[in-house]
Amino acid sequence: MIFDDEPAIGENLPILPGHSSPGRFERVLRAGQFAVTAEIAPPDSADPQEVYARAALFDGYVDAINATDGSGANCHMSSVGMCALLTRCGYSMIMQISARDRNRIAMQGDVLGASAMGVSNILCLTGDGVQGGDHPEAKPVFDMDCMTSLQMLRGMRDDSQFLSGRKISSPPQIFLGAAANPFAPPFDYRPLRLAKKVAAGAQFVQTQYCFDIEMLKDYMSKVRDMGLHEKVFILPGVGPLASAKSAQWIRNNVAGVHIPDAIIKRLAGAQDQKQEGVNICIDMVNEIREIEGASGVHIMAYRQEERIAEIVEKTKVLGDRTPWHPTR
Repeated sequence: MIFDDEPAIGENLPILPGHSSPGRFERVLRAGQFAVTAEIAPPDSADPQEVYARAALFDGYVDAINATDGSGANCHMSSVGMCALLTRCGYSMIMQISARDRNRIAMQGDVLGASAMGVSNILCLTGDGVQGGDHPEAKPVFDMDCMTSLQMLRGMRDDSQFLSGRKISSPPQIFLGAAANPFAPPFDYRPLRLAKKVAAGAQFVQTQYCFDIEMLKDYMSKVRDMGLHEKVFILPGVGPLASAKSAQWIRNNVAGVHIPDAIIKRLAGAQDQKQEGVNICIDMVNEIREIEGASGVHIMAYRQEERIAEIVEKTKVLGDRTPWHPTR
């Protein structure tokens, strides 16, 4: 255990020297532990019990849970709403905030509100275009992007002021994150873009799905050459594929996801393709944990959240550590 004095639900841990937040997630990473995060699927519902049931699948297996913010430009329960519900239960939440749907006024207000509720981690995203979602007629905002959002939130935290320069009486105590995609061209630019995000304020990074370990190793080699692995915690993204057919569809239709032919061939040759997808994910996690500079993994198991326990248990990626979870 990393915490000798676990606080009561609704209370924060003290902020340790060199830390930006009171959150468990930052403590795990700065303690040198290999962290595991996962995404919670937001419901198309106003029923909080649906959120609690989905979060319970991760109990004891993940260090923090990402609450997505209109992923794919599709409408679901809001990230801030899910974070409000789950922080009350004691979960360590990563609130995703997309610049697509709100301007700087709304974003700063949301972050203050989230911090007041106990959210310690914010992941800044530019956001997918509305044309690919279920409301293509919606008007996108894009007042900010990932970089400027990071700079703005870092100023709120470190300088105790809004972007306008007006003072904040009690600044948000937040650990800032961003996304990265080592698998999208131009490949040589990807480490440089990561460096820009770190300079803007990113302290942790979660990547797009990794299905090509050699590409990830090449990316991480360049990251290490730039010394970025000493400035930011990098959690490569992994996840189970349901079948060869679904993998082919994702490769052809989801921007930024690279799935090699060998992975699709392996799935197609399996008697149980869904289980083989889990096996591939397990193999990926085992290889990623051996890469210098990888601080953890981010598991995205869309519609297969119940398989995360199997992935974590079979990889033994947590060692003898059990992440905090509610006692039910």
